[in-house]
Amino acid sequence: AKGNILIVDDNKSILSALEILLIPEFQTVTTLSDPNQIPSELRKKDYNLVILDMNFNAGINTGNEGIYWLGRIKETNPEISVVMITAYGDIELTVKALKMGATDFFLKPWDNNKLLATLRSALQLNWSKKEVSQLKEKEKGLKTELNREQKFIIGASPQLMQVLNMVRKVAKTDANVLITGENGTGKELIAHEIHRLSDRASEVMISVDMGAVSETLFESELFGHVKGAFTDARDNRPGKFEVADKGSLFLDEIGNLPYHLQAKLLAALQNRKISRVGSNQPIPIDIRLICATNKNLEQMVTEGTFREDLLYRVNTIQIEVPPLRERGNDILVLADFFLKKYASKYNKPGLKINQQAQDKLMKYTWPGNIRELQHTIEKAVILSEGNVLKAEDFFMRPVIQGRSNDSEMTLEEMEKRMINQAIDKNSGNLSAAAEQLGITRQTLYNKIKKIGQ
Repeated sequence: AKGNILIVDDNKSILSALEILLIPEFQTVTTLSDPNQIPSELRKKDYNLVILDMNFNAGINTGNEGIYWLGRIKETNPEISVVMITAYGDIELTVKALKMGATDFFLKPWDNNKLLATLRSALQLNWSKKEVSQLKEKEKGLKTELNREQKFIIGASPQLMQVLNMVRKVAKTDANVLITGENGTGKELIAHEIHRLSDRASEVMISVDMGAVSETLFESELFGHVKGAFTDARDNRPGKFEVADKGSLFLDEIGNLPYHLQAKLLAALQNRKISRVGSNQPIPIDIRLICATNKNLEQMVTEGTFREDLLYRVNTIQIEVPPLRERGNDILVLADFFLKKYASKYNKPGLKINQQAQDKLMKYTWPGNIRELQHTIEKAVILSEGNVLKAEDFFMRPVIQGRSNDSEMTLEEMEKRMINQAIDKNSGNLSAAAEQLGITRQTLYNKIKKIGQ
């Protein structure tokens, strides 16, 4: 496709000459002698380029009419390249047209080769503008889709309401937030809620699991790199800080960041600038920082494994997420949510949890918190044979009440402890725990049943 061009001039011979010249160069060439038809013509077709005469009334060479129509075109179709044409070399008028958004101009009579070169450049500019506009629309659409993902915070306990009240207070500020709490309590959900209620909600929240970032790729992952910065750097690549610009950056498990890398993170947060690996060019960043950890950072500072200045930087506001065992009836509310979710997923409609099973769920301490409850409900749904889930359908990790001294423990107590540790390490995921223990999932179920949980 060579593009579509509209020529507007009240001189019919000019229109004919330009039409003959430009037909081989463009996909369609349309001519108008009356500028009042411009708005309706632009609605009919997707034009890339307009050649617009400065003067339409014979003897009146102020150029005001051409300037007026230039303004109208740019108002409704800002991406269209407009090239002005006039018989008079009025520098002041030409400068005014260029300031108003005209791409270029030429004088009558024209040199064909020069005119064609001018129009090709104007056409290329239009294509570039359209590409940028499409990319911006695509980016906006992607951000909307990313932010549309449903992430529910479920429950109504006073402990949860206290947390959500704090979230509402801090969300509208740009204060750095540190979310603390045990594994599986929903710290990332709280981070998403802070972002959703913030003034940055239309932008993205980028999450980084600091425990999963290798030390060698830390700078590349967070700050990006330029092509050739290291062996595998085949292209320029922005880091998480750049991608999160104007939005929120969520650093999960920040307590896992090695001490010698903490200074680099601190420098980026203090200076609000980063440099890609392999480049000295500073790039300004505008992010809202949210961090999370299950570790005691104050204790780590005392032990010399976490920088005190970094703690102050990330911990403007601290939100402690309560463990599931302290949230009372929320256990059953969450259990019902996960039951409906997995009953739908595994096509087992109408499942209910009986009273004895509910009592068992309420009495259990849930060391793996919501994540463990989710795994527990999913497994019960998968293995269910009727419409009612009973207490024995729920497999929880065994509670060890043995002797603390390993040398005094029985074989059975040692087995209990190993099972407990494996389940704990795998956040309640029994399949992963069974794999770690070197037994089948069914064998693990049988052992848990035997223990009496």
